[in-house]
Amino acid sequence: MDRVFFADFCGGKERFIFKPAAAIASARRSGVVGATDQMNRYFSLSQMPVVTSRYWNGVHGMNPEEVRRDTEGMRTMRFLGRNMAWILKNIALAIQAGERSPIQETVAFTNFIRSE
Repeated sequence: MDRVFFADFCGGKERFIFKPAAAIASARRSGVVGATDQMNRYFSLSQMPVVTSRYWNGVHGMNPEEVRRDTEGMRTMRFLGRNMAWILKNIALAIQAGERSPIQETVAFTNFIRSE
């Protein structure tokens, strides 16, 4: 993610701008919150709408069978899937209605070191 988002942002490509994103993590016991927080930072930097669910986007288990038994995690994923579908449909309707994306300004990088 470091490489693709750095190349996109600093290279002026903006391939991800306004594309909805959702971070999902899977862990044996803990770590999903930190992992999804880190991934969401990439999305924010690239002006990507972050789609949410009703809880942290993670599931727990050592293997797929254990993950399927994580009823709360699976419910969270269903909420997330429905929310993502709704966002995508609304974006498609906005485009169909002629709604345009916000005007973008030229990026200005600031170097917080000043000489006097």
